[in-house]
Amino acid sequence: MRLTPFVLCLGLAASTVPVAVVGQRPDDQIAPQSIALMKQGEALLSQGKYIEADDALETSLAVDPKNRAAFTVMARVAIKEKLYGQAIRLTNKALALEPTDRDALAVQGEAMVELGALPRAKDNLAKLQKLCGTAGCPQVASLTTAIAKGPAMAAAKAPEVPKKN
Repeated sequence: MRLTPFVLCLGLAASTVPVAVVGQRPDDQIAPQSIALMKQGEALLSQGKYIEADDALETSLAVDPKNRAAFTVMARVAIKEKLYGQAIRLTNKALALEPTDRDALAVQGEAMVELGALPRAKDNLAKLQKLCGTAGCPQVASLTTAIAKGPAMAAAKAPEVPKKN
């Protein structure tokens, strides 16, 4: 009886001490299963199987929502399906995880070009050039080419004007 208040106080003090969670991963580690599913999605994308690729990539993100590369590959799938707004939203999620993700900036810029938002795509190009420095990187080259080519969507939608005789 004399030790009860002492033991209760000791138990209360011990319960408020912060303890590191043993099973928690650091922010920069991606689950191996998520990476495997992402690679499967990339393979399906290269085969032109967009629905299957999207399913594999969504599963990859369900396994590990911090897999920013999966967001970028999903954005590439969206671009192939001509869902440019969705591609921009997906790359925004990747950029929220890592604002200097070169692949996400390039893919987002390409989607912006297709939507006709050339000034915003050029902003992404400027960010990429700043990140890559003088050495350059393949993302700068691909976005520069996309900007120079212009939106394919506008060319596809432009009606032909019949010639008058």
